[in-house]
Order: sequence, then C-alpha cells, then structure tokens
Amino acid sequence: MVLLAAAVCTKSGKAIVSRQFVEMTRTRIEGLLAAFPKLMNTGKQHTFVETESVRYVYQPLEKLYMVLITTKNSNILEDLETLRLFSRVIPEYCRMLEESEISEHCFDLIFAFDEIVALGYRENVNLAQIRTFTEMDSHEEKVFRAVRETQEREAKAEMRRKAKELQQARRDAERSGKKTPGFGGFGSSGMASSNSATIITDALIEPEKPKVAPAPARPSGSSKALKLVAKGKEVDDFVDKLKLEGENIIFPSTGKRPSEASKVLPPPVNTESVHMRIEEKISLTCGRDGGLQNMEVLGMITLRVSDENNGRIRLQVSNNDKRGVQLQTHPNVDKKLFTAESLIGLKNPDKSFPLNNDVGVLKWRLQSTDESFIPLTINCWPSESSNGCDVNIEYELQEDALELNDVVISIPIPSGVGAPVIGDLDGEYRHDSRRNVLEWCLPVIDVKNKTGSLEFNVAGQPNDFFPVNVSFVSKGNYCDIQVTKVSQVDGNSPVRFSTETSFVVDKYEIL
Repeated sequence: MVLLAAAVCTKSGKAIVSRQFVEMTRTRIEGLLAAFPKLMNTGKQHTFVETESVRYVYQPLEKLYMVLITTKNSNILEDLETLRLFSRVIPEYCRMLEESEISEHCFDLIFAFDEIVALGYRENVNLAQIRTFTEMDSHEEKVFRAVRETQEREAKAEMRRKAKELQQARRDAERSGKKTPGFGGFGSSGMASSNSATIITDALIEPEKPKVAPAPARPSGSSKALKLVAKGKEVDDFVDKLKLEGENIIFPSTGKRPSEASKVLPPPVNTESVHMRIEEKISLTCGRDGGLQNMEVLGMITLRVSDENNGRIRLQVSNNDKRGVQLQTHPNVDKKLFTAESLIGLKNPDKSFPLNNDVGVLKWRLQSTDESFIPLTINCWPSESSNGCDVNIEYELQEDALELNDVVISIPIPSGVGAPVIGDLDGEYRHDSRRNVLEWCLPVIDVKNKTGSLEFNVAGQPNDFFPVNVSFVSKGNYCDIQVTKVSQVDGNSPVRFSTETSFVVDKYEIL
C-alpha cells in the first residue's frame, strides 16, 4: 500500500484539510481533489473510484468526504481499513462534521493523520494509541509546573510582606513629622512636598482574592499526588483562576484582549448605496535616542455597491500627499485612466462593480526613515536617583491635521517593585500589576493638545522602561488620499456616496 494523501473535502471537491505523505505540489493535490466529485457514480454503492494514475477511496461524512488518494497497485482491503480509522479519528477532535469545525481543528487532525501513516505506509496503531501520542503527556513536565507554581506563590507572599513593611515604614515616617521623599524630573524642579506626588498604595498590597471553595480531599500517596484532571476541565479551571486574579483573557475568536478589541472605530450608521472605506495602518519603530529605524504606512480604498443601478461608476480620487507615496490599482481597474485623470473605473466600462461585495480598488504604501514623517514623537528619559529611577516621558504631535483618539502609551515596569509614584501627569494612567505595565491614557491628541508629559518614580534601571508601545485610532488618514466625487459612466451624472476613514496602529514602538 502506498498512500499518497489523505484529505477532508466538500462535495464540490474543495480541500479543507489535506495531508500529503509523498512529495506532491499544492497544485497537484488541489487538481486531484477537484476532479474527485466528477468521477463518482451516484447510482452505485462503491466507495472507491479509479483514474489512469490514482485510486480514490472515500467515505461520506454528512456534507463532507473523507478521501484517501492511493496508487492503483495498493491493497484495496488495507485501504478501506485505513479509511475507517481516518473516519473515526475526525469525530475525536471535531464535535460537528462541518467545514468551519474542521478548519478550526485542522492542525489536530494533521497531527493525528501523521500517527496513522508515515511516508505513505500504514502504521500499526489504533485509536487509543493515536490519542495518547497526540496528547504527549509528560510526568516530568507536570512535576516541573507544580514546583514552579509553588515557587510563584512563595514569591508573591514575600512580595506582599515586603510591601507591608514599606508601607509601615512610610506611616512611621509620617507620624514622626518627616516628609515623604520626593523626586526630581529631568528639566523640572524637584518636588519638595509629599502632596505634589500621587502615591499609589492600592497596588503595593494586592487585594484579597475571592475565596474559592476548597476541593475535596484526595487520598495521599506518591502515585496520585500529581494526578491531573481531564484536559478540557484543566484548561477551564486555569482560565477561571486567571479571571479571579484579574487577568484579561484572550479568546481565540477575536485574538485580542477586550481593551484592544474595543479600539476599533464603530461603523457608520447611515451609509449610501455607494460606500467606501479608506483604511490605513502604520508600523513604526524608533530608537530611544532618536532616529527612525523604519516606518511603513499601508492604505486601501474598499468599495461596496449595494444598488445595481449604481454599478457602472467612476471614483474621482484626490491625492494631496507630498511624501512620495506609492499607489497601485486593482488589476481590473483602468490604469491609464487613473494615471491621466485620477479616476478609478473598470477596464471594461460596460461591466459593473460586484454587488454587495467589498472590493479593494486602490492601495498605497509609504516607507521611510525620515524622522520628520513621524506622526507622534515619544521622548522617554529614565534617570537613576537615590530612591530608584525617575522617568520623564513626553509626547508631541507632529502632524497638525491629525486627531488621535484613545491614545495609550504603555511603559514597562520592572516586576516585583510595586506601583510607581506618579508626579506631573497630563491625562490619566492605569497600572497593570499582572502585566507589569504603566498605561498612560489620553482621550484625544490634536492641534489644541499637541504636547503632554508624565513623570513617575519607581525602582529599576533605565533599560527596564523600554520598549515603549503606543496605540491609537483616528478618523482621518495620514497620507491625505480621499474620494471627492462619484459619477455614472454614462452621462457623468453625480452619485451620492458615503465614506468611512480610519487610521490605526499595527506596531508603534520605541526601542
């Protein structure tokens, strides 16, 4: 038996998961699977079909097919036995035999397929062995994790004890009439009085965690001391424990924390039958001592037509960028027309734009290392002092035309040193003790609020406060490329349209 590939495909021959066990190109396997539905005879009960070069052995899975592609000289009885094992493996990982469920667990299925077949030949394994091999449980790993959790609990207890001692020492100093030590910022006068700094005390002593009902006692014994529960329940318990400790959980469906997922501009409520989204993303990396290492802005205009009467249209584009942005039109767009008149229209004027589909018609790219192109500069000055490290950080908006919303500047804080002591502050701040991050939050930065600063003191070294990360959203774009007019191809009559503009951060960091 030589098994060439195992695949789960739709009834139309679209591959959802395919694992090739011999050297085979993607084009080849997609062609074989696309030809498979055309070879089946609906009136017969056979579970295999043959061509001049290969044999398909298949089994229906509701709306899908489990297909094995083998050579013609393979043993059909062994092929059928292998097919049955493949078909039993899929429900082990997928609750429903649907395309979305198969796609979500595609890697689990591929790993299981690899346990069944190696280099085209069937391995002597059963379903229970496949489940054991793919779980890869390790007793040594469980012991290591248990020891590490114990060490982490002891370290947290020691941190709380130290924090209580520091707080008690501060209270004793206040009772004796001594002033709480202040700190001086770079380029600013030292703060002489204790009331000029806001001291965060709520994070020095962690709040008491909600009490969890104790688990039933288990019989003691070396063989059962580290016995773990089922994998699914273990994951659920771990997630619940993180939630109780205040951790933001990242869910697979969004891939983002709730705070990050909310940083998306809401869609417009009222849209016309011709609607355009003008989207830009910036990726920027700066050095802490100045110098732009890399900056890239990617933009795109996406068109959506919901009225067939407005399908044959042209868009008038206004490009006011002076930085040398590179433009590229969709292959179906008339490039000569765009170059000559800045009009976006189809090469064949008799055709219409797709109805109720988002179509990218124009995209652009700007890449530079010119510091004058930075939209928002961040200057971070950590300096060592007798009572820790004084950190002064300031921002300045370079592009007056931009209005940045929901700006968050994230500064890393050394772990285990407690909360920073905040001095001068524009805006608001959050201290995330679990992620060891101080977040400087500014609702709006615009031409009326171009600059701002933050000062704080905390134990640490200057290198501990990098990289600084920035996130924001904006309803105006950076490259100043807009659609000013939409008109019909016939008669050049104007068409009502709506636009939605966004400028967001992909990566913005100061190293």
